[in-house]
Amino acid sequence: MKINKTYFSIFLIWLVHISGLLGLFFYDFIFFASFTPINLFLTSLLLMVNQIKLKRVELFCIVLIFWTGIFVEFLGVNYGLLFGEYSYGKNLGPKLFGVPFLIGMNWVILTTISGSISSFLSKGNKIISIILGSILMLIIDFFIEPVAPMLDFWEFRNSIVPLSNYTGWLITGFITQSLYQYLFREKELKFSLNLYLAIFVFFLFLNFKI
Repeated sequence: MKINKTYFSIFLIWLVHISGLLGLFFYDFIFFASFTPINLFLTSLLLMVNQIKLKRVELFCIVLIFWTGIFVEFLGVNYGLLFGEYSYGKNLGPKLFGVPFLIGMNWVILTTISGSISSFLSKGNKIISIILGSILMLIIDFFIEPVAPMLDFWEFRNSIVPLSNYTGWLITGFITQSLYQYLFREKELKFSLNLYLAIFVFFLFLNFKI
């Protein structure tokens, strides 16, 4: 029997996120939080596998979004620009100038899934897609920020998330969404929607553990 790639990927995404959530709540928080790099790598792999077409221009788009994410985070970590003063912990893996490589993939993941959803909702209107996609990314960040220090992802100075963080996310999201909407030709929806919901549910419920 042939296994449907999309449905199997969706099953894996929900399995990983629900298992991780249960582990963080009821087993060993530090142990499960340390698996974040593996989770992000698996998520990135499944996201790429489920894209309709990955030709040269789409791959170029992914690289641009990745390094845009790394660059803005470099400015934030080292100079306090865009997001405020913060530093990364250990659970996002190896770093370059204080910025974990995986944070670049995180920008790719959030841009792609938010962009595919917004493109569907706006029926392909690029300007509306860019605005809506940026807002969808900001919503995810809103639920990540309170638990990020607890997960040893990152922490702001004096443990206070400044307003500049959210404006910085909107600005960066607008840039990466623009790249995605104009360079990514064929957008898939089913996997992206499930991944967005899985991430949203994961961090929504994790906020209750604070």
